[in-house]
Amino acid sequence: MYVLFEETGKFLAGRVMSEAEASAQVELDSGKRVKVKAAQMLLKFEKPAPAALLSEATALAQTIELDLAWEFAPEEEFGFTDLATDYFSSGATAVQQAAALLRLYEAPHYFRRAGKGRFRKASAEIVQQALAAIEKKKQVQAQIESWAQALVDGQCPQPIREQLYKILFKPDKNTPEYKAVVEASKASKTAPLDLLQQAKAIDSPWDFHWQRFLFEWFPKGTGFPALQAPAITDALPLADVQAFSIDDSHTTEIDDALSLQGLGTGTVTVGIHIAAPGLAIQPGNAIDLLGRQRLSTVYMPGYKITMLPDSVVQNYTLREGQACPAVSLYVTLDEASLEVQKTETRLERVPILVNLRHDQLDDRITREWLEGEDQSDHADVPVSRATLGFFWRLAQTLKARREVVRGKPETFNRPDYSFKLNRESNDNPPTGDETVVIGTRKRGAPLDLMVAEAMILANSTWGQWLASLGVPGIYRSQASLAPGVKVRMGTKALPHAGIGVPSYAWSTSPLRRYTDLVNQWQIIACARHGATAALAAPFKPKDAELFSIISAFDAAYSGYNGVQSGMERFWTLKHLQQQGITELDAALVKESGGGAWLVRAETLPLVFTVMGAQGLPRGAKVRVKLGAIDLMALDVSGTVTAHLDATPDAATDAEDSEDDDNLSAGPLTIAVDVNEAPAGDN
Repeated sequence: MYVLFEETGKFLAGRVMSEAEASAQVELDSGKRVKVKAAQMLLKFEKPAPAALLSEATALAQTIELDLAWEFAPEEEFGFTDLATDYFSSGATAVQQAAALLRLYEAPHYFRRAGKGRFRKASAEIVQQALAAIEKKKQVQAQIESWAQALVDGQCPQPIREQLYKILFKPDKNTPEYKAVVEASKASKTAPLDLLQQAKAIDSPWDFHWQRFLFEWFPKGTGFPALQAPAITDALPLADVQAFSIDDSHTTEIDDALSLQGLGTGTVTVGIHIAAPGLAIQPGNAIDLLGRQRLSTVYMPGYKITMLPDSVVQNYTLREGQACPAVSLYVTLDEASLEVQKTETRLERVPILVNLRHDQLDDRITREWLEGEDQSDHADVPVSRATLGFFWRLAQTLKARREVVRGKPETFNRPDYSFKLNRESNDNPPTGDETVVIGTRKRGAPLDLMVAEAMILANSTWGQWLASLGVPGIYRSQASLAPGVKVRMGTKALPHAGIGVPSYAWSTSPLRRYTDLVNQWQIIACARHGATAALAAPFKPKDAELFSIISAFDAAYSGYNGVQSGMERFWTLKHLQQQGITELDAALVKESGGGAWLVRAETLPLVFTVMGAQGLPRGAKVRVKLGAIDLMALDVSGTVTAHLDATPDAATDAEDSEDDDNLSAGPLTIAVDVNEAPAGDN
């Protein structure tokens, strides 16, 4: 005696070795013996053999017309043997009965299972709906196959072109467009990105990176709605200072300026003046919501996308020749020792004497000129040498004091790089065809250091002031300089070990960073209300909205920095192509596995992978022959051809060690998985 039974959704058959009331011992063709419960046993038969029964029944099942079987089936619940009797004959064989079971089981749109070989036929309406769905699925599969073939043939169907960046980076793996790319990639044995490029779905490498950025961060475009900047209605006193700002020539959002009083009297007062959009823009208004959506200005070579519309920015920027509303921090110091005697925050209008541009002045306002070693007149510099010299001395002193707290000096061994694209205007995005000029500026140049140290002083002072009044702010902190300890954002005034200050609240760029605008609102409340500021500040302690802002800003700021790094890498690789550079001198940074090393170019902002550096120490200088440049993947690699220096630069090695977590030199990654199940399986 044989038995056909169901086990975990599969039909098996075997010889009954022994049988009890509730179960039976069954031997399969493989020789394996299994215990089968009575509820699992569906059909007992004497012939044919189990393997033959299953084979013949499977073939016969496909000949059963489902429409006809559905017509034959009774309205009430029935068993598969009943259908076999009606469909075949009153003396249906075991093979015919098994075929009926298999056919019923695989057609749930016609027949609903009711347990142990019993079924109930679906209503006519449900059958029609199911058949329509099956037909639609067939049509979709045919469309997938058609699109896949077009891609293999080097043509990109419009629906795939329209979904290109979603397919590559945020795919819905159930869409036919995605499945077509996967199917075509498998069929052609071509990587998805290469396949789409060959099919002319991508206009150019630059357009690919630009459109990808827009897709991820600005899916609705970079334009601004029509908004009118609210006026600052406060009756602000006029400050008795002549302030000056220091920015590069392309800066339109001039957030900060400096002033100096009392030079030569023994006691000096440094003014740090910050543009005050927070006096006009209020939490919840249209401009605030726009700033909160963007969170920061996005920078890239030759272009930027501002956090706020230029028409709004120009109402609050610290433009020369005007008395501009500002939140001012006045720091009174002993002129000789530069010890801080007191600080005061005021809301006022500040006369801006001039907007200095460091890219026009760096070659003249040098350390030698500021310290009197260079006696050049520089009469065209509108701020006196004495004033700038004082800020230079103050900057060096503040930096040295921070380094004592920090525990080691800040190193500026690598230059800052600037990118200039040769084109008429920066008002529109680049096209990718521009000639790029990459320049260098040594970190810690005098004008840079003056501004940097003044802003650190303001951000630290205001951060501690907010905390002393019980007013929450948005802080950046770092517990220590130990490897792997990262900078974090939060609402508590914790130390920032990397900078060497007791607290650090970004407050000096309210036109460019949303966190700074939030902190400015809190600072304004402190300036207006003093000890009771906690009651009047827009954000209260443990405010959930403040944590929400921190989370959103952290993600956006990190993403924007990634965009800037990617765009700079594109233009660096473009520079190599334009200049015909095939060799670079570089320093070994760290091993990356498989005998490869990451290296940093000596004269360009480029980290990439090389082979052939085995046995050399970290920091060693090498000459590298470059391989092929891939502007789509932002990738280049090389081979070491010469060892230039056996003694690594210890300072550079230490600096590289601090930056290890931020190194990136790999090719672009996409989200298309060609190991997905074949199209139509989901």
